[in-house]
Amino acid sequence: MKAQRLAKMIAAGLRCLVAGAFLLAAPAFAEEPVFTIASDSEARWVEFELTPHNQIRFTLELDGVPIPAILDTAVSNSAISRDEAARMKLKTRGEGNAAAIGGTLGIEWAAARSIAFGGLRRTGGTLAVIDVSAAATGRDAAAAMLVGADLVADYALEIDYPARRFRLLQSGRMPFTGARAPLRIGTGRRFYLTDMELDGRHVRPMMIDTGDGGAVTVAGEVWVPPGTTARLTSTMSHGLAGPAVADLTVLREVTLGALAARDVELSIERADGYSRRIGVAGRIGSGFLRHYRILLDPTAGQMLLSPGPDADAPPVRSTSGLLVERQADALVVLHVMKGGPADSAGWRAGERICSVDGVTPPGGDWPAGKPGRTVALGLCGGETRALTLAAFY
Repeated sequence: MKAQRLAKMIAAGLRCLVAGAFLLAAPAFAEEPVFTIASDSEARWVEFELTPHNQIRFTLELDGVPIPAILDTAVSNSAISRDEAARMKLKTRGEGNAAAIGGTLGIEWAAARSIAFGGLRRTGGTLAVIDVSAAATGRDAAAAMLVGADLVADYALEIDYPARRFRLLQSGRMPFTGARAPLRIGTGRRFYLTDMELDGRHVRPMMIDTGDGGAVTVAGEVWVPPGTTARLTSTMSHGLAGPAVADLTVLREVTLGALAARDVELSIERADGYSRRIGVAGRIGSGFLRHYRILLDPTAGQMLLSPGPDADAPPVRSTSGLLVERQADALVVLHVMKGGPADSAGWRAGERICSVDGVTPPGGDWPAGKPGRTVALGLCGGETRALTLAAFY
């Protein structure tokens, strides 16, 4: 069997890494921001790459300089990495802290002369200055900026995930037909908020979070297991403030407005998780949204969702119980999923795999292999372990 297929049996789930953060109101030391949108903005699509972690990575211009950025609707104030701010010689001032996935994030602020992408241009205003970890935004090509709701929430934002492009429109436009769902901006916090039904249970408010690579996440206290037995495992995500562990299951059906979707991954945060700390019931991430062409128009009070060609595809489930990441020539175990084959076999986070069935594993993001197959995993220290793959959640 080819090396790539062998490695595919190891893990599924690294696409769940996330970048969302709630940033506090900026101090008033810069010029008041002025927004302009071009008359032909509808024709100015912004091409993007969907990263292995389901994040929208594109290029914008900051003060006339091209910068790699992630479109993250859960960020209240757009942000730049400390390294990029230093490279561009932006003067930082002020200090504070904000809630972020994984813990608390330190912030400073810097004035920005201009930000431009697609048909939008902002002159003046500020950017938060934060540490942007490669783990949270993609180790292959980490982003230097996070574009948040402060830049896009006053317009209709159309994201065509299947075509890998987005654009900004005047509110009220209906560029395609689709299932409708309610949408609003939270009072005091510029979050995109909607309602959702999880296996028939109404949950609100749910935040639309394009920076979260997972599908659907809820705070632990709002989760009520369905009548049938839900098989739970665990998963790990990386936020701007570090890693976070959550429980994981697959729901039979979720409903978002007029849209019904089956077999959707659900992450259940543990005590004092990010959703609880920012006052929402949970988040709908790009792991769910990427199957659709969507329109976010909070001024008109609605979102639209039109299914893409893979909208009915079932989620990829791990059959090994190992969440791994490629580092140099090895696969490093980031998390051992609860109740999976690797958990039963005594695997631990931090162990390094240098071969799969005697072949050096390639990099990339791997779906699960067929249950029942036994693979030989060679640790970098010389030990070889047999692992039999299984369906466990």
